[in-house]
Amino acid sequence: MSENEEQEDKKQFVRKIAGIEVVFDGEGFFMNPSHWSEEAVHLLAKEAGVEELSEKQLRVIRFIRKYYLEQGKAPLNHHIKSGTNLSLAEIEELFPGGIKYGARRLAGLPNPKGCKRGTSWNVMAD
Repeated sequence: MSENEEQEDKKQFVRKIAGIEVVFDGEGFFMNPSHWSEEAVHLLAKEAGVEELSEKQLRVIRFIRKYYLEQGKAPLNHHIKSGTNLSLAEIEELFPGGIKYGARRLAGLPNPKGCKRGTSWNVMAD
């Protein structure tokens, strides 16, 4: 990991959403998944360019959260595919940033440290 990537990992910021101080990492992932809320997901979706979440998007988000809370880890793509009855291509198209930088962030999961870094998503805009 380069020095810039290490510094990005250390950057954290706090936003007050639905009366809760939510801490995000430098890439916009929740540091504490228990701070996720329906209000947060709708606010963050709007900031990502999704004016209103569709039933398919909500199905994916809720599946990812449920899996994470029950299994203690994020679902793999094939779990999401089978758990939502959607193809991976459909899921990728549903979210700006695809599964990792769209669906996982909106589901309130922490940053998957083992994955290749992507472009930051500005969740600081108010």
